Amino acid sequence: MKSNLIDNMSSELSMQLISENIKGRLYGPNNRFNGIFTTLSSANSGDIVIRHIIDEKGIQIAQKKGVAGLITQNPQKGVLKFAKNNNISLIVINKIELANAFALQWTIQKFAKDSLKIIVTGTNGKSTTSHMISTILSENGFNTFTNTDSNSEFNTLIDPMVPKKITEYALYLKKFNKKIDALVIEVSEIQGWENRVMHNHAYLMTKSINPIASVITNVSMDHIGLINNIMEACYEISGAVRATIHGFVVLNSEDELVMSMSKFVNDGVKSVLHGNNSNLKYIENSKNDGIYLNNELLLSINDLPFRSKHFIENTLSSIAACLALNISKESIINGVKSYSPLKRRFSILSQNPLIIDDFAHNPDGIKATIKSASQLKFGKLYIVCAIRGSRGENLNKFNAQAIAESLNTIKSDYELLITSSIEEVNHLNTVLVSEKEIFLNTLSENNINFLFDEKLIDSLHRVISLVSNDDTILLIGAQGMDSAAELIKTKNLLLDF
Repeated sequence: MKSNLIDNMSSELSMQLISENIKGRLYGPNNRFNGIFTTLSSANSGDIVIRHIIDEKGIQIAQKKGVAGLITQNPQKGVLKFAKNNNISLIVINKIELANAFALQWTIQKFAKDSLKIIVTGTNGKSTTSHMISTILSENGFNTFTNTDSNSEFNTLIDPMVPKKITEYALYLKKFNKKIDALVIEVSEIQGWENRVMHNHAYLMTKSINPIASVITNVSMDHIGLINNIMEACYEISGAVRATIHGFVVLNSEDELVMSMSKFVNDGVKSVLHGNNSNLKYIENSKNDGIYLNNELLLSINDLPFRSKHFIENTLSSIAACLALNISKESIINGVKSYSPLKRRFSILSQNPLIIDDFAHNPDGIKATIKSASQLKFGKLYIVCAIRGSRGENLNKFNAQAIAESLNTIKSDYELLITSSIEEVNHLNTVLVSEKEIFLNTLSENNINFLFDEKLIDSLHRVISLVSNDDTILLIGAQGMDSAAELIKTKNLLLDF
């Protein structure tokens, strides 16, 4: 991207200049852009709408809204003709991520130019780490924006949701004569759709943000179908390190693949480590288990909201980043102690029975969550797992294998319930017949007994009918399990307890 175009904020941009910058082709007039980058539903006069696919109805809506122009990768039948006949400015681009990267860079330059910029990426723990860093910075008095949400829906370059939300937050603060002090952006490590991988996604997004700090959580397998193996995942994630040109990167010293990224650290960028062989680590099997800094206790185990391995690693990443940013120890300690986790991040829904809800959606996440849940109570462990819909056979096979491996190693007595959640998911998350078959067959091949229900509500009714007060229910899965907590509440499934 041409930095001189981004840096020149004193004048309006033209659609032709933007088109040249993002390697697109302009159809229609060379309109002036005097609004913001946004989505079609939120657009106003003068804005630019970015959509990876748009049909004739969409372009008609944009025309009525008076947008300055549209950018798309996939104009459907009739769109180019409509644009030409109605004098609409339309840019067609080969890679929609280039348009959204430009929008992100432009938006930050306009609305958060002088802010502290941090990105977080990796396979697991991005949301928790981003959220915790944001909490600590807010504790220190920063007006902090983060794109993290419970389902990690706003961390990609497929659409302009991050630029849109940064703009909205900046305009909100402006009402009180305040500005954005810090951006903590969760960056998806790998993205794509319909088997089309967006190579160098983490690199491009990080470069657009130009952070002072980049945090790498871990590397494991996810997004199977978009990537083929763990080394490909590692390289994609390392894009964030390669794109960081000043400041520092935070690396998990206990993750061998994360540490392999050290060779990509640019000159003038500092590596900040946490974990064993660093000055910031978690120490157990002592009288004062907890997080230690330079061999002094910083936070005891009782100060941490959760004690699972993944949560502790996320906490260490957050603390390492904030220490490197010269945030006070007091703010860090208070931020961690007061941290309220995102929904479905080992969330406790009930105590008797103990019900835990977690967004475990890939092999590593599943293993860590089952292990942590099995250690909390002495009763029977009931696991209700939603199969991942429309994510392919390979990922579902690996997820089922992760469950099998976990159940074969834990000491707890258990019962496994599987569901397709057919009544709760949309067409983008529907479990295909082949996905269900490979998931269930993999469990059977590993001698794991299970109960299966197509509907989530049936699995929930079944598990509630089986448990006793001292048992544990673990709800795991991605979109298919999102509505479980609300169903338990609204259907009064816990009435007997």
